[in-house]
Amino acid sequence: MLTLFKVDFAPSPHRRPWPRPETRKPFTAHRSAVAVRVACLFSGGKDSTYAAYVAMQRGWEIASLLTIRPANPESMMFHVPNLSVTGLQAEAMGVPLLEETATPGEEGELDALRRIFRRADADGVVVGAIASDYQHSRVNRVAAESGLRVFAPLWRQDPTRLVHDYLAAGLRIVFSSVSADGFEASWLGRPWDAGTVEDLLRLHAARGIHPCGEGGEFETLVLDAPFFRQRIVVDAAEPVWAHSSGVWYVKKAHLEPKAETEATSRA
Repeated sequence: MLTLFKVDFAPSPHRRPWPRPETRKPFTAHRSAVAVRVACLFSGGKDSTYAAYVAMQRGWEIASLLTIRPANPESMMFHVPNLSVTGLQAEAMGVPLLEETATPGEEGELDALRRIFRRADADGVVVGAIASDYQHSRVNRVAAESGLRVFAPLWRQDPTRLVHDYLAAGLRIVFSSVSADGFEASWLGRPWDAGTVEDLLRLHAARGIHPCGEGGEFETLVLDAPFFRQRIVVDAAEPVWAHSSGVWYVKKAHLEPKAETEATSRA
């Protein structure tokens, strides 16, 4: 049986009710006394980026980012939109990027995961899963086969709190796709701000949409974070809308230096 990295903030089934979101702070640093070297399963979206942020706060070394490119645009395992931007994100973070292309079907995706885990020179792997048992169970199984431990800091966290945490952590997020009732074309490329959080929570209450998009309702792209050495600037993007869903395709982007006061050391 796979043992997850023990973390101070792991949720308990017997915990007290969550505090009001506005009183909560994002994960704080809990520096590990033991050097830990991890690879991050990385899509470029808010969850995998925030999970990497948590690992950095614990003082762990991010050895590499691991990106799977699925053949299926409707993959249940992996994020799909704008994976081409992960190279810029890795460069902005100063972390090597490893990539594997998956053939169609679940087995093809699992084989790609096995290949990339074998390439990871790390003690464990960080994942941004929140509530998808389908993804979580398969990643854990493949990691166990590869001799890697799994660190899932967002697993079973309250999504109505996480939507505030992303903002508090200083992530600059935009929507790269939406595909659920209640969303309109205007959401494509929309920045994640306080108004966005309010709208997501309203959609959650009115339509049952998962606030973090764990039901496939939307995908995101991170353009900047405190631990990015450079920010990503989108020069050209194409929103494509059909029926009740759409994708915001980044066509051209570049890195822009950040002011010295903006860049946060990971040391």
